[in-house]
Amino acid sequence: MPESHSVRSMFGRIAGRYDVANRVLSGGTDIYWRWRLTGLVRSQQPDSVADLATGSGDVAFALRRRLGTGVRISGYDFCPPMLEEARVKGARGAMYKDIPFAEGDCLALPIDDQSVAAVTISFGLRNLENRHLGLQEMRRILKPGGCLYCLEFSQPYALLRPFYYLYLKYVLPLFARLLTGDKAAYDYLAGSIESFPPGRFKRRNAFCRIQ
Repeated sequence: MPESHSVRSMFGRIAGRYDVANRVLSGGTDIYWRWRLTGLVRSQQPDSVADLATGSGDVAFALRRRLGTGVRISGYDFCPPMLEEARVKGARGAMYKDIPFAEGDCLALPIDDQSVAAVTISFGLRNLENRHLGLQEMRRILKPGGCLYCLEFSQPYALLRPFYYLYLKYVLPLFARLLTGDKAAYDYLAGSIESFPPGRFKRRNAFCRIQ
């Protein structure tokens, strides 16, 4: 599993170009992924959401648009440059100004026990130095009956896998170097996806409810 300080340093280097790179390298599908995630969260009607590994805040902002202003939303990340990007973006929209963005490591969250109804984490679980500990922390902060929603990359079906990894290992890092000047960060992306466990669930809409 990756070392926390290396991941923090990597995201700090690309923070200023992170959003542009995401939009271009995903072909805009990152918008659809967030729409699907926030739709699942909305279906459970939580009164509070903690968005972990929030990065530049796009999921937190999407949650606010989808859930409305009556739901308490907060964002946490362990990379200060990414949090600064989130705060700058939040200041540009009136409906986002009540979303606090705080420094918080998923392995030791500054959140009270059983205090949030939903937890979201997008493209962050595979970056945790200790996933078991991270999942324990998420369980700790969730209220009984609360839900964890995880949006993450994994391996595609076997038929698509050669094309997927051709893009991920060779095409994506080259474009990333042009967009961010940091090819190494996106070489890491390919490696972290390849080593992440494949999904086992076949349900279209899956979430984890904490009892």
